[in-house]
Parts: sequence; structure tokens; C-alpha cells
Amino acid sequence: MKLISLLLALAVSASPLSQAAPAKKPGKKNAHSRAKAGTRAEARAAAPPVAVPAAAQAGDPIVFSESEAVNAFADELALRNGFPRAELAALIGQIRYVDAAVQLVKPAPKGKPKNWQNYSRATIEPVRIKAGVAFWNQHAAVLARAQAEYGVPAEVIVGIIGVETIYGKNTGRFRVLDVLTTLAFAYPEAPNQAARMAFFRGELENALLLARKANIDPLSMLGSFAGAIGMPQFMPGSVLAYGVDYDNDGSIDLRNSAVDAIGSVASFLVQHGWQPKQSGPIVYPARVSDDRTWESFLNQGLAAKFRAEELRAGGVSSSAALPASQRYGLIDLPNGSDPTEYRIATDNFFAITQYNRSYFYAMSVIELGRAIRLSRAGQPLASGETL
Repeated sequence: MKLISLLLALAVSASPLSQAAPAKKPGKKNAHSRAKAGTRAEARAAAPPVAVPAAAQAGDPIVFSESEAVNAFADELALRNGFPRAELAALIGQIRYVDAAVQLVKPAPKGKPKNWQNYSRATIEPVRIKAGVAFWNQHAAVLARAQAEYGVPAEVIVGIIGVETIYGKNTGRFRVLDVLTTLAFAYPEAPNQAARMAFFRGELENALLLARKANIDPLSMLGSFAGAIGMPQFMPGSVLAYGVDYDNDGSIDLRNSAVDAIGSVASFLVQHGWQPKQSGPIVYPARVSDDRTWESFLNQGLAAKFRAEELRAGGVSSSAALPASQRYGLIDLPNGSDPTEYRIATDNFFAITQYNRSYFYAMSVIELGRAIRLSRAGQPLASGETL
């Protein structure tokens, strides 16, 4: 019997592997990624997908069916999840090494400074804004429902889906099993190589569990160069853990259902620290003193730790009033040789960074959502407006 028939017949439910925030979206997003990703990694989030032939390539550096490590892993999967071992072997024989995935996850070359203004111009641009207005208009009722039920503003959900895939335009054309297997067993040399390989092995297992749960051919799943799936670019483990059947059709389909994508993004954020009752903007404009005593507030992790009075005492102020009941963090947005910009960030800003561990990413989500909201209302972009 073919693997797919067996997968369709198996109704065993399975819990996803625990997915740590640093590993959510390699190169980006897990859902998710590295703290303050490099410029090259951030730019890749908006890059168009690269097609990779599914057929075997002559001279592939790895034939997975002949790999001792891959076969040992398959033994573990069979024991842990009840997959028939012979059928796993048949599947492995169809999985191909993808060199493009290896090249794309390599660290950015040193020496090129990060530049928030350049990054923001590439992501907060007319194509995404226009597509975002259309997406919001088409799904206004669902976005309003998600905002009411989860407490996540519609513009944040729209911003994330826009930055990730331009509302489904660029969801990726790599076979998910190909890239996950490649990165699980042929990750390029790097200081965190072992951890990354372990992460991708977990996601490879999650992909098979997801295929079984969804009753689909595992080789039919397409995604990014790192295995992220659908409009919101969830890793398989995130689909299992945070995906929502928001259109109530009996399945979670992040590739074809914008409704499921909307609900799943909101679900992810709430389960990663979004505070529905938090008042005020997500980020505030920041001014910093010349004495640089405030530098101790930087690089304090992806969490709001400081009270407004502590920031003020340390030389950080804002033109807007900061609610005294909340805590904040100071983030920096380098601009190459131009002056660095600073923002005062709330818990909800840091919830967005759990989707992709980059200040640039979170700011682009906020600014794109703001631009779409204003454009939809027929209002010009106002300099210095906060969300």
C-alpha cells in the first residue's frame, strides 16, 4: 500500500513538538526566527519564491535514502508516531536535496550595515498597500470578528500577512519535505548548526504529522525555502499548535483559506503574549539623551521590562504620554551611516517579534498595517503617527 493510503487510514492524533521561539522561522519566520535577524535574512522575507524541480538531480550531494542518519531518524518516527517503516522508506526515496535552501539559510556576509529606512521602503510600498486594502475590504467581516474575539487589531493581522506573502501571492513553491529534510540533515556549517538541524528534524516530523492529520499527500505541501506554509508562513509545528479552522469547514488550510489565515495569525499572537486589553499604541516615538546612559535599556531580550519612570530617569522620553501601568522596552533601528532611530516598545510589539525575531520585521508589520488602514480610509500618511 502506498504511504498516502496508509496516512489517510491512520487517525492517530498527535501533539506537535514544542517549538521554541528562536526557531520559528529560519532566515526570517516561525511562524518564526533569530533575534534581530541580519539585513540579508530580513530582506529574504519579502523575496519572491524560487521554484525547485521535484525530480532527482544528477550529482545531488546527498541521496537521503542512503543516509544512515536519515534512516535512523525514520526508525524513530516509525516507533514514535506509528508510521509504517516501509512506507517511510518509500517516501524518503522521493525526497530531494535542495541546495537553494542551504544557500538561503547561510548567515549574511559581514560588513553590510543594517538600514531600517531601506528595509521599510522595500516592504511598506504601493503594491503591498494596494493589495492590503483589497484584502481588508474583501475580508472586513472576518477581520472584525478576529479583532473582537482575540483582541488583535485588524491592521496588525493585515500587516503580517502582507509582509509575509503579499496576501498569498508569494507563498513559496518548494516542496516542504524536500527543504525540511535538506536542512535537517545538511544544514550549512554555522555556530548554531546542531540546534538548527534539531529544529528542522522536529519540523520534518511535524510536517508528516500535519499531512496525516489533514489527510493530504505530504509531498503535495509547498512552502518557503525553510518549509513555512501558506499565507501567514507558518512552520508545520505552528500549524499544528496555533492553526485555527476559522471558516469552520473541518480543516485548517493556510494556503487557500484567507479566513483560516486570519484566525491563525490572531491565535498565534495571543498565545505568544499579545495583551488584548493593553491601551495605547504598540510603539511610541522615542528621544534619547546625549549622555547615552540609556544604552543599558537596549538588548534586554524580547520583552517589555521597564516602567515609564525608569526610562525617563535613564534619558529616554517620548512626545506621547506613556501609560504608567505598562512596561516598555527600548528598541533601536539602525540606518547604516545615518542616525539610528529609537522606539519605545510595548508587550504587544514584542508579541509580534515572536512571529519573527526582528525589530525591523515587527516595525514593518506595524507601519504597513497603519499605511493600509489610512489608505483604506482615504487618508494621507501622517508623519510621526503611531499605532
